[in-house]
Amino acid sequence: MIQQNIPLEINDILTGESADFIVKSKRKVPPKKAKYLIGFGLFWLAFISIFVAVFFGPVLLGKEVHFKSSGVPTVAGPDNLSPLIGPGIMMVFFIFIGVVIILKGSFDLFSEGGWIISTEKRLIVYEKKQTKSYDWEQFSGEIEATGTQEKGSLTVFLRTGHIAKRGRQRFEPDTIYISGIRNSREIEQKLRERIKENDPTPPKTL
Repeated sequence: MIQQNIPLEINDILTGESADFIVKSKRKVPPKKAKYLIGFGLFWLAFISIFVAVFFGPVLLGKEVHFKSSGVPTVAGPDNLSPLIGPGIMMVFFIFIGVVIILKGSFDLFSEGGWIISTEKRLIVYEKKQTKSYDWEQFSGEIEATGTQEKGSLTVFLRTGHIAKRGRQRFEPDTIYISGIRNSREIEQKLRERIKENDPTPPKTL
């Protein structure tokens, strides 16, 4: 389960360790996650465009727009644009946020993954000349598998993570995504074996 044409740097990273497998992940993040970001960014821009139309639409048509600023009734029009400066700056800021979200999702959608190396002691991710090493104790043991034996994807969950604040607060674990690989079932089995061998959780006693 070692792909051909692996970077020479990987031999230096291993420093004598024997590899269970060395595979190249096709993508850095799941396409579903990247598409969610793009969709959210588009929704965000569509929502902001409503306010842009309400504030600036009448002015572009040569009409006045009436609104309250700090609780004070305010009128803006083609000959009096100064009241719109504040709302305009705010809307440009929110539009910028939406564009950044879409760009981030687009970047993630087309970003290639790194090299994934499994050894007896650790799981290594080598990407763009950078190396990240994870001891097997850091993994929770949960693995999601999709696809086929010849072209499968694995999401390996760590014990670390963060609290998501979208809606109800919940814990979202960090993950390592391995996509578009051959022998995915054997690789999944080897990952489970290594994690189980190094499980720091004390065995349950009756």
